[in-house]
Amino acid sequence: MNHPTVKSIASPLFLVLLLGLSVATAPAAPQSDDPPPRPYGEISRKLITSGLSSGRAYEMLGELTGTVGARPSGSPQANRAIFWARQKMLDLGFDSVRLEKVMVPHWVRGPIEEAYAEPRGTRGRVPLKICALGGSVATPGGTITADVIQVTSFEEVRALGENGRGKIIFYNRPMDRSLISTFQAYGGAVDQRGGGAIEAAKVGAVGVIVRSMTTRLDDVPHTGAMHYADSVAKIPAAAVSTVGAELLDSLLTAEGSVRVSMRLSCETLPDVEQANVIGEIRGSEFPEEVVLVGGHLDSWDKGTGAHDDGAGCAQSLEALRLIRAEGLRPKRTIRAVLFINEENGLRGGTDYASRDRGGERHILAVESDAGGFAPRGFGVSTAPAVLEKDSLIVEKIAKWSYLFEPIGADRITAGGGGADISPLTRQGVPSVGLRPEGSRYFDYHHSDSDTFDKVNERELEMGAAALAILCFVIAQEGL
Repeated sequence: MNHPTVKSIASPLFLVLLLGLSVATAPAAPQSDDPPPRPYGEISRKLITSGLSSGRAYEMLGELTGTVGARPSGSPQANRAIFWARQKMLDLGFDSVRLEKVMVPHWVRGPIEEAYAEPRGTRGRVPLKICALGGSVATPGGTITADVIQVTSFEEVRALGENGRGKIIFYNRPMDRSLISTFQAYGGAVDQRGGGAIEAAKVGAVGVIVRSMTTRLDDVPHTGAMHYADSVAKIPAAAVSTVGAELLDSLLTAEGSVRVSMRLSCETLPDVEQANVIGEIRGSEFPEEVVLVGGHLDSWDKGTGAHDDGAGCAQSLEALRLIRAEGLRPKRTIRAVLFINEENGLRGGTDYASRDRGGERHILAVESDAGGFAPRGFGVSTAPAVLEKDSLIVEKIAKWSYLFEPIGADRITAGGGGADISPLTRQGVPSVGLRPEGSRYFDYHHSDSDTFDKVNERELEMGAAALAILCFVIAQEGL
């Protein structure tokens, strides 16, 4: 039986009670555990994603090493690389592109590089894999033959006195394999290559052989720059493979006395006019303030200069391309500079820093010249006169380290930069070097092994993305 009167009275009361119960028993709104978004986080993710999915650094490196190849300073191949880079910047749509002419040295290797060990016993001639060091003179009269003296330091050479006269000095101090940083190990051994001929000539030696700068035991010699002094004779200098160095050491131990015959046909030709290649994205608010990113376009004539430094050139171009592709307009100018003549003279970097650029002011210079391996972070330096600022600049850049965490490139430490940007650093411009994983770099460095197939596409593109993020953020925020 229906009771309409009761229903009409009870229903509103029931709804009120039900509503009150619903309000009273409704759970509180959940609190988000997600931290608030951090500045540039979304832009960083987009640059990384774009770089990994459709990056072009690897493609550009393939073009440079495949169509041009090795690019020794002063060579026709270096000219081709310069015009390739200029056209690539134009194709990528940079706001401005130009060449800045530089006079550079022109050393050529020549077709002959031979060496044989000749033990006193009955073993006969033992071939050694060698290559001329960059800048060396040829062996006078075709071939030199002399007894070998093995040393591990300049102090040992100086102690030879007249006993060094007429000898070939064999520098056999290895890179220290116990050091975690292969770059530190390189720094502890490379003086033999750079200045070994000078010290040997002071005691009357007729030539030098230097153990290759690598921790790897193989039969591939590694070249690199060496120097002369006007006050002593110029004597020929060659690198021997690490296998050859071990063999020569064992022969000296077993035989006590070993002669080496060496023949080199290298020479230095007159200087040549070449150029730094410069392209930029113009700043929208402070165009006179510049963030520079670059690498060096020249390479040695061994291999095709893929890691040293085709990788850095391709990454610098790609950094600007990524920024443009995402439609980002930096407040300050971001400039890519592909320097010429880093390997045997640093004239590109020196010339760039010496020019009067009107009202421009570089606020940061960044270089990629440690190979195209997976990025691990950045090293930061300032001029020696203002080293107390190192920690301050490191802190200013390190506050953005979270942007690089997704690709494992968030280690921001003091000590870095690069050779090409070092003249700017001496003028007070803070400098930053991209620091990739370095264990394998000296396996390939300055040798026939430094070829495109040794570069991993994904690692190269991550490095380019890291450069793009750093350059854009500093162009926005300043230092």
